[in-house]
Amino acid sequence: MEGRKIKQILLVNTKGGCGKTTIATNLSSYYASRHIPTALVDHDPQASSIQWLESRHPSLNSITGVTAYKHVQSGMTKSWAMRIPIDVERIIIDTPAGLPKEQLIKQARQSDFIIIPVLPSPIDIRALGGFIKELYFTSNIRQQAKLAVVANRVRKDTLVFNALESFLQKIDIPFITTLRDTQNYIKVAEKGMGIHDISLPGCQKDHEQWSPLINWIEEKQEYDNSK
Repeated sequence: MEGRKIKQILLVNTKGGCGKTTIATNLSSYYASRHIPTALVDHDPQASSIQWLESRHPSLNSITGVTAYKHVQSGMTKSWAMRIPIDVERIIIDTPAGLPKEQLIKQARQSDFIIIPVLPSPIDIRALGGFIKELYFTSNIRQQAKLAVVANRVRKDTLVFNALESFLQKIDIPFITTLRDTQNYIKVAEKGMGIHDISLPGCQKDHEQWSPLINWIEEKQEYDNSK
C-alpha cells in the first residue's frame, strides 16, 4: 500500500510483573479499534497476550495473534512460523521477564519503538536502573529506535511514586505517561478487551492517560506526562 507506514513496538523489561502484557494488549486494542491492521506477537511462554486474544469477542475488531514462544515445527522456518499478514501496520511485541541478552538486543534492533513499563516500587526502580544500563552498554539501539518509560499501576501523591518520578527525571529516556492503578484494566482484560474498546465515563481518565503514549508513537505532537 502506497504511503503505508509499518511500526514495530517492543514492550520490554527484564523484571516480571511490570505490566508489559497490559500495555501490549491495550495498545493492540487501541489500534484495532481505529481499524488499523494490528498484530500482537507473544514471546512469553506464559502466553498471557495470546490467552487475552483468544477471549476476545468476534464482534470486536480483529487482531492477528502470533505465538512466537512456541517451538518451530520440523521443516518449518522461524520466519514462516511467525509470518504476519502483509496488510498489518502495527506490530506489538510482548516479551517475557528475564529475556536473554542476545534476544533482547535482537528484538530491540528490529523495533521502531521500545516501551519500558515500570512499577512504582523500590525493587522495580533499582531493577530499571540496571536494565537501562544494560541496554546502553550492550547495543546501539538508541540510534535505531525511540525509547520511552511508562509508569504503570500508579497511585500519585505517594512517597514511592515521588521516588520513581525523581529517578525517571534523572535518566536520559523520555518518561511518557503514567497509567493509574484501577480495576478497569482487569475488567476489560477478562473479556479480551482493551480500555479503548469501551467508552464508559469511568474510563475517560484512562483514555486521557494513554494519549501521550499514542501521540509519541504516532509522532503527532509533543508528549505530555503531566496527566
